[in-house]
Amino acid sequence: MQTPIVSTVAEDTGDNGTLSQEQIDSVLDRFVSEADLGGERVLLVIPDSTRTAPVGQLFKGLHRRLSRRVKALDVIVALGTHPPMSDAAINHRLEITSAERAKRYCDVQIFNHTWDQPDTLMEIGRIPAEEITMLSGGLFSMEVPVHINKRVADYSVLIVIGPVFPHEVVGFSGGNKYFFPGIAGPDVLNFFHWLGAIVTNPMIIGNKWTPVRKVVDRAASFIKARRLCLAAVVDDKRFAGLYAGTTESAWDAASDLSAQLHIERKAKPFVRVLSCAPPMYDELWVAGKCMYKLEPVVADGGELIIYAPHLHEISKVHGHLIRRIGYHCRDYFLAQWERFRNEPWGVLAHSTHVRGIGTFLDGVEHPRIQVTLASQIEERVCCEINLGYLDPNKIDKEEFTDREEEGVLIVTKAGERLFHLQTPPSWAGGRV
Repeated sequence: MQTPIVSTVAEDTGDNGTLSQEQIDSVLDRFVSEADLGGERVLLVIPDSTRTAPVGQLFKGLHRRLSRRVKALDVIVALGTHPPMSDAAINHRLEITSAERAKRYCDVQIFNHTWDQPDTLMEIGRIPAEEITMLSGGLFSMEVPVHINKRVADYSVLIVIGPVFPHEVVGFSGGNKYFFPGIAGPDVLNFFHWLGAIVTNPMIIGNKWTPVRKVVDRAASFIKARRLCLAAVVDDKRFAGLYAGTTESAWDAASDLSAQLHIERKAKPFVRVLSCAPPMYDELWVAGKCMYKLEPVVADGGELIIYAPHLHEISKVHGHLIRRIGYHCRDYFLAQWERFRNEPWGVLAHSTHVRGIGTFLDGVEHPRIQVTLASQIEERVCCEINLGYLDPNKIDKEEFTDREEEGVLIVTKAGERLFHLQTPPSWAGGRV
């Protein structure tokens, strides 16, 4: 299955650019037929609730076609370092009720990934230092151990089910990223997140063949099971495209469509941006995407406001580390590397992505833009972690509406659509 099975809507279908159920069924039928999964032990790898996609529709479609043909059909949630999902949340993700799970899907085992429990991981290989030098474009030269959830050893086929969007660390999400960091151990996870941070979010996001993607694909090559993928491109929870094939080929095709649908180009930068976090971003660890996707269109010295009145936490898992480290630009850490090198590199990467690019000269940090948080996280804490603060109750979204000509932008559901400038800014070196 090196060539992806592809189904997209023709321009003249007249159905708002979304796949019909007939087209979705056609992709699933062809995928199951060509994959020849009879008698296999199959593990579905799915995203948690921080990704928009009709995952349940695909899960139920595969279950209907495979449950009586395979030896096992189970599910693992690719949490990365996110908190585990409750049974109710998993049911919602799979679009099933608890009664259906107990009866119709009682044959399906469902697991949360446990990245922070070493006894649930196994080493499957090591990327040599000379390879890392090549893959990273000379930025690093170090051996990287590759650990993954040991449950994968119980299965002969792994099928990734998930959406593809522009992504701040790897360029475009999806494909092998569902293994690394989705169900990976901390070593490779921390390494490539910091690699992405060194390159910087604006230079990574919305680009396909990034150094991080190369590392992720190399790590996936150590997996012994067959790796297949249903890569969805979604627009407001509807399928704009569905691609089936290997984790590389399906992702490759889906990312091309994502680049068309999910990247919006603006003529000029904005001095003030209100980036509204949807409820699925319930902590700053994921709501930071509201910054990542809009950083490229904020003017030098401008302000980006992460508007998340529902948000109470920095991070359930990493909050104590972020409280200690704060949010800073990349150069702040590099100039003081001996002080920070033993901190988790994934947390350092998150810090730089939220704070954005900037400089650190003569002991003073100079971020390119101001990042302000309007949430339930109090002003004192915002100050401690080096972010601005606004009372969300005092923000009137109407004041940001229809003012693009004045340099003011509002994005009512931020975090998945990427905004770029039509002409790359000077700070990007013409590369965005």
